[in-house]
Amino acid sequence: MTIKIYRGKDCVHHDVSAEHPEHPDRLYAIDDQLLSSGLEMICQHGDAKQVKRENLALAHDPYYVDSIFQRSPRTGVIWLEQDTGMTPITLSAALYAAGAGCDAVDWVMEGEDRQAFCAVRPPGHHAEYDNAMGFCLFNNIVVAARYALKQYELSRVAIIDFDVHHGNGTENIIAGDKQIMMCSSFQHPFYPHTGSPVSASNILSAPIKAGATGEEFRKKVSYWFDALRNFMPQLILISAGFDAHAEDAMGQLRLREDDYHWISKQLRNVADEVCHGRIVSMLEGGYNHSALGRSVVAHIKGLHGDEQSH
Repeated sequence: MTIKIYRGKDCVHHDVSAEHPEHPDRLYAIDDQLLSSGLEMICQHGDAKQVKRENLALAHDPYYVDSIFQRSPRTGVIWLEQDTGMTPITLSAALYAAGAGCDAVDWVMEGEDRQAFCAVRPPGHHAEYDNAMGFCLFNNIVVAARYALKQYELSRVAIIDFDVHHGNGTENIIAGDKQIMMCSSFQHPFYPHTGSPVSASNILSAPIKAGATGEEFRKKVSYWFDALRNFMPQLILISAGFDAHAEDAMGQLRLREDDYHWISKQLRNVADEVCHGRIVSMLEGGYNHSALGRSVVAHIKGLHGDEQSH
């Protein structure tokens, strides 16, 4: 199996409160399901390094990056906005989370038929060019995408985001960037109340009404795959949020594990055709711990190209 799972040393230590939905237990739940499914034994594993500050500047205003470093507290919790807190360990966790994406890009690009999944937090897709938002400090997926473009002199990468919430930060940063295509599905209207209409021609959007099933989700996003084949990305990156699952109280979509397996396998098929199977996936949302763990297992099996086993 060519899939490598990246983790960041402090990603399980970022903990703003026991009541906060973006909680360390999310990662433990994923690890539990990887063990019980047998994937833990057959995947490769990597310990991420912290992202270099210059790579954060590929996605963010350098003044914003400086402000995050300066505001990191020595004790207690500070709030960057109503949902996004920092403890003394949060900055380190966020640097590992962003670093995991760059390390995964390195590993995937240095071979063929390689896929990586970054089991990291805090998530990233709500973080805008100069703004923290929605549990996110740095936009991990855009950092990874821009790093790949620069480090490997690529000309085209694609970002696919199937979180229940629109990846407003990702769209904010990459709108109009002809080197990056973004395919985005999300419940609409819903937090953060963005994404429809799209802001630029490099964004493909699939807003979905509350209550929609996996069947409706599949119909809505099916046009992405031919568009991706036409764009011919040299690397596919995934903002993998699993909070559109029917058991997740954070949203009102009704996806199941089979739906995450399906879209992951479709993306793997595209990657095999256009970019030597190269995929980097990064964890975003997913707050029902059991559903999250099961969905990540289905996602990884789909990325590997496995037939669904349940």
